[in-house]
Amino acid sequence: MWETPTIRLEPWQMFILVSVFGWRRRSDGLRRFNTAYIEIARKNAKSTLTAGVTLYCLCCEDEPGAKCLVAATTGAQALKVFGPAKQMVERAAIVGEDGIRYTLRETYQLEPWARSITCGLTGGSIEPINSRSNTQDGWNPHFSSIDELHAHKDRGLFDVLKSARGSRRNPLSWYITTAGYDVNTVCYEQRELVTKILDGSMQADHYFGIIFAPEPDDSPFKRETWLKANPNFGISVSAHEFEGYAAEAKNSPKSLGEFRTKRCNLWAGAAGAWLSLPKWDQCARGGLTLEQFVGQACWVGGDLSDSDDITAVALLFEDGADLVVFPRFYLPKDLVDARDQVYAQHYRAWADGGQMVLTDGNTIDMARVERDILDDFNRFDIRAVTLERYGAQQLAIKLTEAGLPVAIEGKSAKACTEPLREIEDRVRTKRIVHGGHPCLRWMVSNAVAKLVSDREFVVRKPSPQSPLKIDGVDAMMWAISAWQRYPKGNPDYSPVQVW
Repeated sequence: MWETPTIRLEPWQMFILVSVFGWRRRSDGLRRFNTAYIEIARKNAKSTLTAGVTLYCLCCEDEPGAKCLVAATTGAQALKVFGPAKQMVERAAIVGEDGIRYTLRETYQLEPWARSITCGLTGGSIEPINSRSNTQDGWNPHFSSIDELHAHKDRGLFDVLKSARGSRRNPLSWYITTAGYDVNTVCYEQRELVTKILDGSMQADHYFGIIFAPEPDDSPFKRETWLKANPNFGISVSAHEFEGYAAEAKNSPKSLGEFRTKRCNLWAGAAGAWLSLPKWDQCARGGLTLEQFVGQACWVGGDLSDSDDITAVALLFEDGADLVVFPRFYLPKDLVDARDQVYAQHYRAWADGGQMVLTDGNTIDMARVERDILDDFNRFDIRAVTLERYGAQQLAIKLTEAGLPVAIEGKSAKACTEPLREIEDRVRTKRIVHGGHPCLRWMVSNAVAKLVSDREFVVRKPSPQSPLKIDGVDAMMWAISAWQRYPKGNPDYSPVQVW
């Protein structure tokens, strides 16, 4: 229970609210952020904060018939936000300009019911709903929240609520969660997106995200670690109780997992980035063009896609002791609109900037990829081409018939480890050079290492279902592999073809 009829906001809460509600677009005065993702450890009053936000969107945004939905996996979980909102209606008071104390209920003509709160002033309402997404079509929410997004095993309700807000002029989707145990979820997908926005590898001006969490290698038993994940430590998070949870975790592996995930807000099974993005950025060199390398030795790597995915080709050159990489990306034009809004806008921007080729139709135009590589063959001294095995056979035959030395490789740890180690070492020592290509930068930030043995590893997406891509990383790896196998000084650089 609250000790007073009003709640004093803490600085971290003020920051979130000022950011989400304070930023407006100059063009029309509507909100800049129409999506917010807040990840924080348990017991930091995130449901109470969401209750207040829900009431504000119902009463104070001049939205006729403002429908506000409070969603969760179960009805009981949804009540954890709806319940505090109802209590606020029944208890909160406002001091008017005349100095008289008015209740929130009478000021905004609010009526709390068992399963709804109605607002006579705007004609809107608040309703709790659960994750039976197939029964939730037809909503038109001005505001929707999903509590404990990590607990949603499918993306049904997430997609329903996101698509339902289309006719509102100033909607807001609000996601609150602690860390979870399954990275193959819509929650972790959104978390990945937020981390990309925060580290600058993606731009999404409409999306606000904040994650309160320590570094993965921080000790879970240090107070400074607890404070990173618990900004309400000592307020809604009891220091005494927290110390008790930590003591239990030290002596129980089962308790340790729960403590790390729910109290320290660390995802179970989450993998860290393979390369340091700041170090990758330090390898960028301005003014690089392919024309500077015409006639020089070149090694080519390719990661060919399924019919509806990105195809990546990388050209590699020597520049003294450095290696210089130029990536090229292809995507079917008709599929861009089918992508998630955030990723689609980046694909379009990269295409407009000449950094991605959008081919006609809804499948990859392999004839275009072939023509471009053959054009490279006429401009550069191509010593070797290595293509990843998936979908490569037809292109390999055509390139071989044209006189190019082509090899096909499977993405095994044995084939990948040495070129990946070469990339690691060169990024660390700034001996790999690139032009700062934004799509390749994004893909570098997406790649995570997966150990296969003590000595061998591969790079993967963070999870199999992740929408993040690493095709450019794979293409660069295969170009490095070709360079390692068939260096410029080798007079016999024709690879053995592997079918």
